[in-house]
Amino acid sequence: MNNRRKLIVALGAGALVSPLASVAQQSGKMPRIGFLDPGMRDSGLYGAFLGGLKEYGYVEGKSIAIETRFAGGAIERLPALAQELADLKPDVLIAQSTPGTRAMIATKTTLPIIMVAVGDPVANGFIASLGRPGGRVTGLSTMTSDVSPKLLEMLKTFIPKLARVAVLVNPANANSTLSLKNIQSVAPQFSVTIVSVNAPTAGDIDKAFAAMARERPGAIIIPGDPLFRLHAPQIAELALRAKLPVAGTNAELAQAGALLSYGASFTDIYRRAAAYVDKILKGAKPGDIPVEQATKIDLVINGKTAKALGLKIPQSLLISADRVIE
Repeated sequence: MNNRRKLIVALGAGALVSPLASVAQQSGKMPRIGFLDPGMRDSGLYGAFLGGLKEYGYVEGKSIAIETRFAGGAIERLPALAQELADLKPDVLIAQSTPGTRAMIATKTTLPIIMVAVGDPVANGFIASLGRPGGRVTGLSTMTSDVSPKLLEMLKTFIPKLARVAVLVNPANANSTLSLKNIQSVAPQFSVTIVSVNAPTAGDIDKAFAAMARERPGAIIIPGDPLFRLHAPQIAELALRAKLPVAGTNAELAQAGALLSYGASFTDIYRRAAAYVDKILKGAKPGDIPVEQATKIDLVINGKTAKALGLKIPQSLLISADRVIE
């Protein structure tokens, strides 16, 4: 009887210990992230993401492993890089930009995908709705297609007699073409004619500027697109050479020499992406996590460029600016 009791106690203890041992084993396994970015590692944005992870107790190489793939501005490389990451089968995949997210979804992976800085994820077919994404995709939207029309309004404030504006479009990015439609829809309110020029690759940017020059615009709008963000210095240089004011949604443009930028803070978005990683690693399903829109919209004005173009910064924009580059 005593022996039987001892056996039962031993079995009971084993039943209690086994789950605890299992949990300890799981907790000892370092979670892995697959991180896809069309840009470069040293852009500062990846650092913002790592900073966000630290807020949740994750330190790269110590408590979390991150497999990174950076396209270095070559958008055409994204599908192959996305497949590489999907084949590694990490716990969660992160894809920056509309083209990056599209490439990751196209791998047919069943892993959770966190999209970062996507203009309109519903219109692009990535999710069912912002509040209830469904499926395996969630993340953060920049709303660039929604703020693009504001660029036209700001240019008109800068240049009241502005009558003709060129829009640089990447036809390979649905968000870019959607931005064009939104700009065209408000153009009559400002008595402005819109002409669009396509640049689907980095090699097309020079030719696109030559084509825009022939249209004789008074200014240029650059909608949100990773291709144009990554080649901001080239675009700003071409615009300054042509003495044309440029307004875009990416701050990199204004920093490189464009007249102004108005759009979501990418630094803030990358940092906030860490919250999604934390939720998914703790068991949340991506389809149940609402997609967040940009909460920080920055207006950056390049005062040096305004001076070079002979433009005075309107007081209304000066007051609203988050930063004026002097």
